Amino acid sequence: MLKSMTGFGRCEVSTPERKVIVEIKAVNHRYCDISIKMPKKLSFFEAGIRNVLKEYIGRGKVDVFITYEDYTEENVCVKYNEDIAKEYMQNFIKMSETFHIDNDIRVSALAKFPDVLTLEEQSIDEAELWKIIEGPVRAAAEQLVNARITEGENLKKDIIGKLDGMLTFVKYIEERSPQIIAEYRQKITAKVNELLGDTKIEESVLATEVIIFADKICVDEETVRLRSHIQNMKATLDDGDGIGRKLDFIAQEMNREANTILSKANDLEVSNTAINLKTEIEKVREQIQNIE
Repeated sequence: MLKSMTGFGRCEVSTPERKVIVEIKAVNHRYCDISIKMPKKLSFFEAGIRNVLKEYIGRGKVDVFITYEDYTEENVCVKYNEDIAKEYMQNFIKMSETFHIDNDIRVSALAKFPDVLTLEEQSIDEAELWKIIEGPVRAAAEQLVNARITEGENLKKDIIGKLDGMLTFVKYIEERSPQIIAEYRQKITAKVNELLGDTKIEESVLATEVIIFADKICVDEETVRLRSHIQNMKATLDDGDGIGRKLDFIAQEMNREANTILSKANDLEVSNTAINLKTEIEKVREQIQNIE
């Protein structure tokens, strides 16, 4: 299945205990470049998330955004920092002795001083948390892939339409070439008659001149190779995944043949057609840059 490199996928999973949101967007890129933004507490899952995404994505600039909210209180506990409490009390006793005043600190008052009591997160069960994260990541990746497939099919239709148009240009060049030679023969014959009048010139001399001209402007090899490249590209479009680089190479070869035809052209109509051909090839190359 042909895939575009652009697309978007999103999955949100909400329960009374927690909420996970995964958003993935992808654009064109020469390689597979994955960037992940997520809460620090999930950072140890980065390698696992990358491995999951590589099952779905072969190429493209991919940005992943993960939001995680935990509504439970099971992962938080109150910690009593005894050493800090002792230090407070030692200082209170010292102050009482120095200033000869009563030490009236009660437990409830001591507990309110900074860092005596703190909230601390419990250690996270990584295996359990990974199960919570992996599902939304895969669901968002699948949605991204579906979007890429839809866009890829649209690209395929557009490229095939342009390839069919290129075949029309190639056919015109093939049909026009014999006419150019015939017109050249008429032109050179008229010129000789104008210069020599009634003097006859051997047919073999004219034939030789026409053959030299025909060989100079001959683009048969180029048009045959162009047709072959066009058919090859159509067949490659049906191959499915990971064909972007191959298509780009074929397009480069097509452009090379079009350049040769243009350089050999000794006719305005063929020149204009070759320019149109190059324009369509460039449009195809631009579309290919979007294919994975």
